[in-house]
Amino acid sequence: MSEQDARDPQAGCLRCSMITFQIAGYLTEFTAGAAEIKINASPATVGDALNDLWERHAGLKDRVLTEQGEVRQHVNIFVNSSIVRRDQVLDEPLKDTAEICIMPAVSGGFLPDSAGNRAAN
Repeated sequence: MSEQDARDPQAGCLRCSMITFQIAGYLTEFTAGAAEIKINASPATVGDALNDLWERHAGLKDRVLTEQGEVRQHVNIFVNSSIVRRDQVLDEPLKDTAEICIMPAVSGGFLPDSAGNRAAN
């Protein structure tokens, strides 16, 4: 292994792609405040890419996946700005460069009632 490879484990990766993770909301507490994380890797699926992310930010995994390894109900994962069903996203294939956005679900708010007043939802 060359000195460069020892400093940068991806330096010798000829077939690697850039995976960009966008981390939103309170989840940045588990990435040392980073809202964007770039990883040079060639994962076959979103699940493989997330495993690379967990190696760098282990605390994030428990906030995104359940103990059974499924995406938590209150977390959304978007791939290249596209919505992928929660039960299918981990198996979603990746090609070349990809952007994966991990975002806590947003709920609640106010809707006007029939008289136009704001009512809790």
